[in-house]
Amino acid sequence: MSYTPDAERYDGRMPYRRCGKWGLKLPAITLGHWHNFGGDSPTALQREIVTTAFDSGVTHFDLANNYGPPYGSAETNVSQILKELPRHEIVVSTKAGYDMWPGPYGEWGSRKYLLNSLEQSLERMKMPYVDLFYSHRFDPDTPLEETLGALNSAVEQGKALYAGISSYNTVQTEEAVAICERNGWAPIIIHQPNYSMFNRWIEQGLRDRAADLGLGMIAFCPLYQGLLTDKYLNGVPENSRAANTEGLIRGDDLSPEVIEVLRGLNEIAGDRGQTLAQMAIAWVLRDPRVTSALMGASSVEQVRANCKAVENLTFADDELAAIDALLEKAPLPESLWTGE
Repeated sequence: MSYTPDAERYDGRMPYRRCGKWGLKLPAITLGHWHNFGGDSPTALQREIVTTAFDSGVTHFDLANNYGPPYGSAETNVSQILKELPRHEIVVSTKAGYDMWPGPYGEWGSRKYLLNSLEQSLERMKMPYVDLFYSHRFDPDTPLEETLGALNSAVEQGKALYAGISSYNTVQTEEAVAICERNGWAPIIIHQPNYSMFNRWIEQGLRDRAADLGLGMIAFCPLYQGLLTDKYLNGVPENSRAANTEGLIRGDDLSPEVIEVLRGLNEIAGDRGQTLAQMAIAWVLRDPRVTSALMGASSVEQVRANCKAVENLTFADDELAAIDALLEKAPLPESLWTGE
Protein backbone atom coordinates (compact mmCIF):
# COMPACT_ATOMS: atom_id res chain seq x y z
CA MET A 1 0.00 0.00 0.00
CA SER A 2 1.51 3.31 -1.10
CA TYR A 3 1.80 6.24 1.26
CA THR A 4 0.72 9.79 0.49
CA PRO A 5 1.87 12.38 3.04
CA ASP A 6 -0.76 14.50 4.76
CA ALA A 7 -1.10 17.74 2.79
CA GLU A 8 -1.58 19.64 6.08
CA ARG A 9 1.60 18.39 7.78
CA TYR A 10 3.04 21.92 7.84
CA ASP A 11 -0.12 23.65 9.02
CA GLY A 12 1.58 25.21 12.05
CA ARG A 13 0.98 22.49 14.62
CA MET A 14 4.66 21.55 14.84
CA PRO A 15 7.12 24.37 15.62
CA TYR A 16 10.56 24.35 14.00
CA ARG A 17 13.61 25.75 15.77
CA ARG A 18 17.00 26.68 14.40
CA CYS A 19 20.09 24.79 15.54
CA GLY A 20 21.59 27.65 17.50
CA LYS A 21 22.96 30.26 15.10
CA TRP A 22 22.92 27.90 12.12
CA GLY A 23 20.36 27.73 9.34
CA LEU A 24 19.17 24.16 9.86
CA LYS A 25 15.78 23.98 11.55
CA LEU A 26 14.52 20.90 13.38
CA PRO A 27 11.02 20.04 14.52
CA ALA A 28 10.39 20.45 18.26
CA ILE A 29 9.81 16.68 18.31
CA THR A 30 12.33 14.32 16.71
CA LEU A 31 11.64 10.63 16.19
CA GLY A 32 14.43 8.41 17.51
CA HIS A 33 15.02 4.77 16.64
CA TRP A 34 17.12 3.39 19.48
CA HIS A 35 14.62 0.63 20.26
CA ASN A 36 11.55 -0.75 18.47
CA PHE A 37 13.01 -0.51 14.95
CA GLY A 38 15.27 -3.54 14.84
CA GLY A 39 14.56 -6.89 13.26
CA ASP A 40 15.08 -8.64 9.95
CA SER A 41 12.87 -6.27 7.96
CA PRO A 42 10.63 -3.27 8.55
CA THR A 43 7.23 -4.08 10.01
CA ALA A 44 3.86 -2.55 9.28
CA LEU A 45 3.89 -0.96 12.74
CA GLN A 46 7.33 0.58 12.21
CA ARG A 47 6.15 2.04 8.92
CA GLU A 48 3.00 3.45 10.48
CA ILE A 49 4.97 5.06 13.33
CA VAL A 50 7.31 6.82 10.88
CA THR A 51 4.60 7.99 8.50
CA THR A 52 2.37 9.16 11.36
CA ALA A 53 5.28 11.18 12.70
CA PHE A 54 5.87 12.77 9.31
CA ASP A 55 2.17 13.56 8.93
CA SER A 56 2.40 15.28 12.34
CA GLY A 57 5.20 17.57 11.16
CA VAL A 58 8.17 15.52 12.39
CA THR A 59 10.90 15.91 9.78
CA HIS A 60 13.92 14.69 11.77
CA PHE A 61 14.70 10.97 12.09
CA ASP A 62 17.56 10.10 14.43
CA LEU A 63 19.64 6.93 14.11
CA ALA A 64 23.01 5.49 15.14
CA ASN A 65 25.18 2.72 13.78
CA ASN A 66 24.42 0.33 16.68
CA TYR A 67 20.66 0.88 16.96
CA GLY A 68 18.56 -2.24 16.67
CA PRO A 69 18.71 -4.85 17.90
CA PRO A 70 20.67 -6.33 16.22
CA TYR A 71 23.23 -3.60 15.57
CA GLY A 72 22.65 -1.82 12.27
CA SER A 73 19.15 -3.14 11.73
CA ALA A 74 17.43 0.12 12.66
CA GLU A 75 19.34 1.97 9.95
CA THR A 76 18.42 -0.72 7.43
CA ASN A 77 14.74 -0.84 8.37
CA VAL A 78 14.10 2.86 8.86
CA SER A 79 15.84 3.82 5.63
CA GLN A 80 13.53 1.52 3.68
CA ILE A 81 10.56 3.33 5.19
CA LEU A 82 12.08 6.78 4.63
CA LYS A 83 12.26 6.05 0.89
CA GLU A 84 8.51 6.70 0.87
CA LEU A 85 9.07 10.23 2.20
CA PRO A 86 10.41 13.16 0.14
CA ARG A 87 14.14 13.11 0.93
CA HIS A 88 14.52 16.88 0.52
CA GLU A 89 11.91 17.44 3.26
CA ILE A 90 13.52 15.32 5.97
CA VAL A 91 16.65 15.37 8.12
CA VAL A 92 18.34 12.00 8.65
CA SER A 93 21.03 11.73 11.32
CA THR A 94 23.31 8.93 12.42
CA LYS A 95 26.07 8.57 14.98
CA ALA A 96 29.19 6.55 15.73
CA GLY A 97 31.06 6.14 19.00
CA TYR A 98 29.78 3.09 20.86
CA ASP A 99 30.75 -0.50 20.16
CA MET A 100 29.73 -1.67 16.70
CA TRP A 101 32.06 -4.50 15.67
CA PRO A 102 34.74 -6.56 17.47
CA GLY A 103 38.38 -5.64 17.65
CA PRO A 104 40.26 -2.42 18.44
CA TYR A 105 38.71 -0.35 15.62
CA GLY A 106 35.03 -0.93 16.37
CA GLU A 107 34.22 1.90 18.80
CA TRP A 108 35.21 5.28 20.26
CA GLY A 109 36.48 8.23 18.22
CA SER A 110 39.40 7.38 15.95
CA ARG A 111 39.36 8.54 12.34
CA LYS A 112 39.41 4.92 11.18
CA TYR A 113 36.39 3.95 13.23
CA LEU A 114 34.28 7.03 12.50
CA LEU A 115 34.77 7.08 8.73
CA ASN A 116 34.50 3.29 8.38
CA SER A 117 31.30 3.41 10.42
CA LEU A 118 29.81 6.17 8.29
CA GLU A 119 30.58 4.21 5.11
CA GLN A 120 28.79 1.20 6.58
CA SER A 121 25.82 3.31 7.69
CA LEU A 122 25.41 4.81 4.22
CA GLU A 123 25.60 1.34 2.69
CA ARG A 124 22.94 0.00 5.06
CA MET A 125 20.70 2.98 4.38
CA LYS A 126 21.37 3.06 0.64
CA MET A 127 21.83 6.81 0.89
CA PRO A 128 24.62 8.95 -0.59
CA TYR A 129 24.69 11.18 2.49
CA VAL A 130 23.15 11.86 5.88
CA ASP A 131 22.16 15.32 7.01
CA LEU A 132 23.79 15.06 10.44
CA PHE A 133 26.71 12.89 11.53
CA TYR A 134 27.55 12.82 15.24
CA SER A 135 30.47 11.80 17.37
CA HIS A 136 28.31 9.74 19.74
CA ARG A 137 30.61 10.09 22.75
CA PHE A 138 33.87 11.75 23.73
CA ASP A 139 36.93 9.50 23.42
CA PRO A 140 39.46 10.16 26.22
CA ASP A 141 42.17 8.19 24.42
CA THR A 142 41.99 9.89 21.00
CA PRO A 143 43.05 13.49 20.32
CA LEU A 144 39.95 15.57 19.82
CA GLU A 145 41.56 16.97 16.65
CA GLU A 146 41.46 13.47 15.16
CA THR A 147 37.79 12.94 15.97
CA LEU A 148 36.75 16.35 14.68
CA GLY A 149 38.99 16.00 11.64
CA ALA A 150 37.06 12.85 10.74
CA LEU A 151 33.75 14.72 11.06
CA ASN A 152 35.16 17.45 8.83
CA SER A 153 36.21 14.87 6.23
CA ALA A 154 32.69 13.42 6.24
CA VAL A 155 31.30 16.87 5.41
CA GLU A 156 34.02 17.69 2.87
CA GLN A 157 33.40 14.39 1.09
CA GLY A 158 29.67 15.12 0.86
CA LYS A 159 28.74 12.17 3.04
CA ALA A 160 27.23 14.43 5.73
CA LEU A 161 25.85 17.96 5.49
CA TYR A 162 26.46 18.89 9.14
CA ALA A 163 28.48 17.64 12.13
CA GLY A 164 27.36 17.20 15.73
CA ILE A 165 28.48 15.84 19.09
CA SER A 166 26.65 13.90 21.78
CA SER A 167 27.23 13.58 25.54
CA TYR A 168 30.30 15.85 25.61
CA ASN A 169 30.68 17.87 28.80
CA THR A 170 31.03 21.65 28.86
CA VAL A 171 34.81 21.80 28.63
CA GLN A 172 34.92 19.19 25.86
CA THR A 173 32.24 21.09 23.94
CA GLU A 174 34.14 24.37 24.21
CA GLU A 175 37.32 22.69 23.02
CA ALA A 176 35.54 20.99 20.10
CA VAL A 177 34.12 24.27 18.82
CA ALA A 178 37.48 26.02 19.21
CA ILE A 179 39.35 23.29 17.29
CA CYS A 180 36.92 23.46 14.39
CA GLU A 181 37.18 27.25 14.25
CA ARG A 182 40.96 27.21 14.49
CA ASN A 183 41.32 24.74 11.62
CA GLY A 184 38.55 26.12 9.43
CA TRP A 185 36.73 22.81 9.66
CA ALA A 186 33.04 22.06 9.35
CA PRO A 187 31.48 23.56 12.49
CA ILE A 188 29.73 21.63 15.20
CA ILE A 189 26.15 22.86 14.89
CA ILE A 190 24.37 20.76 17.52
CA HIS A 191 24.88 18.90 20.79
CA GLN A 192 22.77 15.90 21.83
CA PRO A 193 22.77 15.46 25.64
CA ASN A 194 20.64 13.44 28.04
CA TYR A 195 18.17 15.92 29.54
CA SER A 196 14.93 15.56 31.48
CA MET A 197 13.28 16.57 34.74
CA PHE A 198 15.21 13.72 36.37
CA ASN A 199 18.53 14.46 34.65
CA ARG A 200 19.29 18.17 34.71
CA TRP A 201 23.07 18.08 34.39
CA ILE A 202 23.17 20.40 31.36
CA GLU A 203 21.77 23.20 33.52
CA GLN A 204 25.10 23.27 35.41
CA GLY A 205 26.79 25.06 32.53
CA LEU A 206 26.50 23.18 29.25
CA ARG A 207 23.15 24.64 28.21
CA ASP A 208 24.33 28.24 28.65
CA ARG A 209 27.74 27.65 27.09
CA ALA A 210 26.36 25.79 24.08
CA ALA A 211 24.00 28.70 23.43
CA ASP A 212 26.90 31.17 23.73
CA LEU A 213 28.82 29.14 21.15
CA GLY A 214 25.86 29.10 18.77
CA LEU A 215 25.09 25.38 19.05
CA GLY A 216 21.64 23.89 18.90
CA MET A 217 20.67 21.29 21.47
CA ILE A 218 18.54 18.17 21.08
CA ALA A 219 17.59 16.41 24.32
CA PHE A 220 17.48 12.63 24.40
CA CYS A 221 15.56 10.63 27.03
CA PRO A 222 13.21 13.53 27.94
CA LEU A 223 10.84 10.94 29.45
CA TYR A 224 13.69 9.20 31.26
CA GLN A 225 13.12 5.83 29.63
CA GLY A 226 9.38 6.07 30.27
CA LEU A 227 9.65 6.93 33.95
CA LEU A 228 8.05 10.33 33.32
CA THR A 229 4.79 8.83 32.09
CA ASP A 230 1.69 7.49 33.80
CA LYS A 231 3.11 3.96 33.58
CA TYR A 232 4.64 3.98 37.08
CA LEU A 233 2.05 5.95 39.04
CA ASN A 234 0.79 2.77 40.70
CA GLY A 235 4.03 0.82 40.94
CA VAL A 236 6.01 -1.22 38.44
CA PRO A 237 4.02 -3.03 35.72
CA GLU A 238 5.36 -6.44 34.75
CA ASN A 239 5.95 -5.49 31.10
CA SER A 240 7.78 -2.24 31.85
CA ARG A 241 11.48 -1.47 31.45
CA ALA A 242 11.74 -1.22 35.22
CA ALA A 243 10.69 -4.85 35.46
CA ASN A 244 13.57 -5.80 33.16
CA THR A 245 16.72 -6.23 35.25
CA GLU A 246 18.82 -5.23 32.22
CA GLY A 247 17.03 -1.90 31.73
CA LEU A 248 18.16 1.56 32.78
CA ILE A 249 15.32 1.88 35.30
CA ARG A 250 15.35 -0.81 37.97
CA GLY A 251 12.32 -1.70 40.03
CA ASP A 252 14.42 -1.37 43.19
CA ASP A 253 15.15 2.25 42.28
CA LEU A 254 11.50 3.25 42.30
CA SER A 255 11.07 4.09 45.95
CA PRO A 256 7.69 5.16 47.36
CA GLU A 257 9.11 8.70 47.51
CA VAL A 258 9.90 8.71 43.81
CA ILE A 259 6.46 7.38 42.95
CA GLU A 260 4.90 10.12 45.08
CA VAL A 261 6.90 12.68 43.11
CA LEU A 262 5.57 11.20 39.88
CA ARG A 263 2.03 11.43 41.21
CA GLY A 264 2.56 15.07 42.17
CA LEU A 265 3.94 15.87 38.73
CA ASN A 266 0.98 14.10 37.18
CA GLU A 267 -1.40 16.38 39.10
CA ILE A 268 0.38 19.47 37.79
CA ALA A 269 0.20 18.07 34.27
CA GLY A 270 -3.53 17.45 34.65
CA ASP A 271 -4.07 21.05 35.69
CA ARG A 272 -2.26 22.09 32.49
CA GLY A 273 -4.48 19.86 30.38
CA GLN A 274 -1.60 17.53 29.62
CA THR A 275 -0.52 14.00 30.42
CA LEU A 276 2.61 13.59 32.51
CA ALA A 277 4.55 12.61 29.40
CA GLN A 278 3.35 15.65 27.48
CA MET A 279 4.30 17.95 30.34
CA ALA A 280 7.74 16.35 30.64
CA ILE A 281 8.35 16.96 26.93
CA ALA A 282 7.03 20.52 27.20
CA TRP A 283 9.27 21.14 30.22
CA VAL A 284 12.36 20.20 28.21
CA LEU A 285 11.23 22.46 25.36
CA ARG A 286 10.27 25.37 27.63
CA ASP A 287 13.70 26.85 26.94
CA PRO A 288 13.99 27.98 23.30
CA ARG A 289 17.70 27.11 23.40
CA VAL A 290 16.61 23.45 23.30
CA THR A 291 16.05 22.85 19.61
CA SER A 292 14.21 19.53 19.82
CA ALA A 293 13.16 16.70 22.13
CA LEU A 294 14.16 13.25 20.90
CA MET A 295 11.36 10.72 21.35
CA GLY A 296 11.13 6.99 20.90
CA ALA A 297 7.81 5.34 20.16
CA SER A 298 6.40 1.83 20.20
CA SER A 299 2.92 2.75 18.97
CA VAL A 300 1.15 5.21 16.70
CA GLU A 301 -0.79 6.48 19.71
CA GLN A 302 2.47 7.45 21.44
CA VAL A 303 3.56 9.47 18.41
CA ARG A 304 0.31 11.38 18.27
CA ALA A 305 0.22 12.00 22.03
CA ASN A 306 3.85 13.12 22.21
CA CYS A 307 3.41 15.54 19.32
CA LYS A 308 0.52 17.18 21.16
CA ALA A 309 2.98 18.29 23.84
CA VAL A 310 3.92 21.24 21.61
CA GLU A 311 0.44 22.71 22.02
CA ASN A 312 1.45 24.11 25.43
CA LEU A 313 5.14 24.85 25.96
CA THR A 314 4.68 27.78 28.33
CA PHE A 315 5.01 27.37 32.11
CA ALA A 316 3.94 29.87 34.72
CA ASP A 317 6.48 30.70 37.41
CA ASP A 318 4.38 28.98 40.05
CA GLU A 319 4.22 25.81 37.95
CA LEU A 320 8.00 25.72 37.59
CA ALA A 321 8.41 26.34 41.31
CA ALA A 322 6.00 23.53 42.15
CA ILE A 323 7.83 21.14 39.83
CA ASP A 324 11.20 22.04 41.36
CA ALA A 325 9.81 21.55 44.87
CA LEU A 326 8.58 18.08 43.99
CA LEU A 327 11.85 17.04 42.38
CA GLU A 328 13.77 18.14 45.46
CA LYS A 329 11.63 15.98 47.75
CA ALA A 330 12.85 12.65 46.44
CA PRO A 331 16.11 12.82 44.50
CA LEU A 332 16.54 9.79 42.32
CA PRO A 333 19.13 7.19 43.26
CA GLU A 334 22.58 7.96 41.89
CA SER A 335 22.29 5.01 39.54
CA LEU A 336 19.61 6.87 37.58
CA TRP A 337 21.78 9.91 36.87
CA THR A 338 24.31 10.63 34.18
CA GLY A 339 26.23 13.80 33.54
CA GLU A 340 29.56 15.51 33.74
